[in-house]
Amino acid sequence: MKKRVVSTLLITTMLTSMLAGCGKTAGHGGAVNEDGIKEFTAFFAVPGTEINDDNEVQQLIAEKTGCKVKETWLTGQTAEEAVGTFIAGGEYPDFIDGGNGSVQLYEAGALVALDDYIDKYPNIKEFFTDQEWDAIRQDDGHIYWIPQFTNIYGEERECTQNGEAFWIQTRVLEWAGYPEVRTMDQYFDLIEAYNEANPTMEDGTENIPYTILCDDWRYFCLENAPQFLDGYPNDGSVIVDPETQKIIDYNTTDTAVAYFKKLNEEYKKGIVDQESFTQTYDEYIAKLSTGRVLGMIDQWWDFAYNAEDAIKSAGLDKQGCQYVPLPITIDESITNQWHNSGGELNVSSGLAITTSCEDVEGALQFVNDLLGQEVHDLRFWGVEGVDYVVGDDGMFSRTQEMRNNASDTAYKASHLCSYSYFPQWVGTSRDGKNAMRPDGQEDEFYDGLSDSVKNCFAAYGVKTYVEMLGTSPAPGPWYPMYTFSNSMTTSTPGGTAWTLMGETKHQYLPKVVMADDFDAAWDEYMEAYNACHPEDFLSEMQTELDRRIEEAAKYE
Repeated sequence: MKKRVVSTLLITTMLTSMLAGCGKTAGHGGAVNEDGIKEFTAFFAVPGTEINDDNEVQQLIAEKTGCKVKETWLTGQTAEEAVGTFIAGGEYPDFIDGGNGSVQLYEAGALVALDDYIDKYPNIKEFFTDQEWDAIRQDDGHIYWIPQFTNIYGEERECTQNGEAFWIQTRVLEWAGYPEVRTMDQYFDLIEAYNEANPTMEDGTENIPYTILCDDWRYFCLENAPQFLDGYPNDGSVIVDPETQKIIDYNTTDTAVAYFKKLNEEYKKGIVDQESFTQTYDEYIAKLSTGRVLGMIDQWWDFAYNAEDAIKSAGLDKQGCQYVPLPITIDESITNQWHNSGGELNVSSGLAITTSCEDVEGALQFVNDLLGQEVHDLRFWGVEGVDYVVGDDGMFSRTQEMRNNASDTAYKASHLCSYSYFPQWVGTSRDGKNAMRPDGQEDEFYDGLSDSVKNCFAAYGVKTYVEMLGTSPAPGPWYPMYTFSNSMTTSTPGGTAWTLMGETKHQYLPKVVMADDFDAAWDEYMEAYNACHPEDFLSEMQTELDRRIEEAAKYE
């Protein structure tokens, strides 16, 4: 767990810089609106929801910092396609997170090197340790982006399982008397039994026992479960054996065969959603939002802030349609590692400033200000007295009306502004009491749960989603390895193999799940998979694993 202690001098410096903001003047040529607010643009290569132009919290942040950002999100393209369009045109927004296309932006010379700037902005400087900043450097030795997520300030405070899990609705567990569910077979047996006894929702809508998201890069919901089922954490693209420190290919293990064979069996029974392999992400979220889907594999962040909010807004939480994670492995002898303590530094992408930005210092000052505590509270807690209240003990909490507002789509668009793809803290506030975000505030988190989730937690003797799974320490300095594979390009044999492996899995895994003859389909898939030369990919991953271990030793 990362611990950060900030000196009184540094706190004073940060507060002073925050209040100074990025200034009310044009600086180096940034556009200034009629209110004297400097306006920047940003593009994030993921789907997202734009807020209203007159968003109230965004305006408050603008008044405190002197800056405002118009955010746009990915629509109708892959990240690589969107980035390619920018590169072809030669014009960019001021800020960008290119996602899987970040390396393309770097190679095209579209990004500003940040090395000479970082020391000028104390909130940005403290965002990472020297070791972490070094890990973000590209092969030319410079830093071009700032990873935004899972960075822990002070004590770790985590109530939700933000990552991947087998999720199940509380109504299924309640119906079965809250049984212990540890294995993949037990999970599907339970869903089958519930759906046979309760084929519809209360209004007669037919249940969908299990669905799979496979759209574009989100096909991790289908393909990477074998690593978790074997009790390993989310290295994403490979397994790392912590004892031997060797790379293992989870795509070809016995557990991978058993997992996909199980999906094949469930598909033939009608348990797996027949639309799984054709639905878009939006269609998947719409389906979850109806409360019809009993279970799925996904990452919490991928569905919670839209589908879960929609379920609560529609009152479907009262029917037990919310999801909780289960500690599923391939058999009961294996301890799960779905949840790990500590942050995950994803060096493969982050918030960057482009060469089209005419005021790099003003842009970085805005990022610095967003990390100041007062503005950070505005981003994630909202407005005191409107979105949360402060008790005599200094602790933040919300009324039920405030919680309902925070889940309401219209309210979020008109009032709340988290600048969600800018750098942000999790963990503990600089006041040493409150969590940086409401979902980490233990009492507030629990008080805000629906009765169905509280009853479920009580039955299992827990008070958070994390406790449903348990917590394992981060496995080693290499973790997570997906931060390297995500940055691979076809300029190396391993990168070429990685691209081909992904294309092959996209093509063949749906066929494997739907096949009449699983064994024949699996053999055909393995033949195509081996033709991609996965050994080239695995070799480069091993080299990177060894490098990370060696680099970490320098800081011991």
